[in-house]
Amino acid sequence: MPTNLSNLRAPKNANTGRKRVGRGMGSGMGKTSTRGHKGQGSRSGSSLMRGFEGGQMPLHRRLPKRGFTNIFRTEYTVINLDRIAELSVREIALDDYTKLGLASSKKALIKILGSGELTSAVTIHAHKFSKAAQEKIEKAGGKAILLGAPAPAKA
Repeated sequence: MPTNLSNLRAPKNANTGRKRVGRGMGSGMGKTSTRGHKGQGSRSGSSLMRGFEGGQMPLHRRLPKRGFTNIFRTEYTVINLDRIAELSVREIALDDYTKLGLASSKKALIKILGSGELTSAVTIHAHKFSKAAQEKIEKAGGKAILLGAPAPAKA
């Protein structure tokens, strides 16, 4: 039977109403308002911390901790030379990275890596260059212009 407007139906349980608790015994959710009898969850103001497992040692405390996260790390948007070679442009300034879809924001710090080959001379402005990228850019007759990257934060 083909589905058309005359025989469309909502999926099962798609139109269930909100559970209205504490509205008398006839509602089926009166008296204890679906909280059960006694116990921690039955009391008013009861809220448990995230990950609470009824007094059992929570999973986030049972698992071993490893490594360390450096909060002062500077995150760079990495761009390879093969992506720049595809664009066929003469110069890439800092504003152009977002316009060309290479970076997500204008404030992003850019690092150029040397994967791929450049066939034409391109002037590239970036905050960092790998040695291989810099050599390949200059070998193709272009320029690698280093922009002032922000100084690393002091601990």
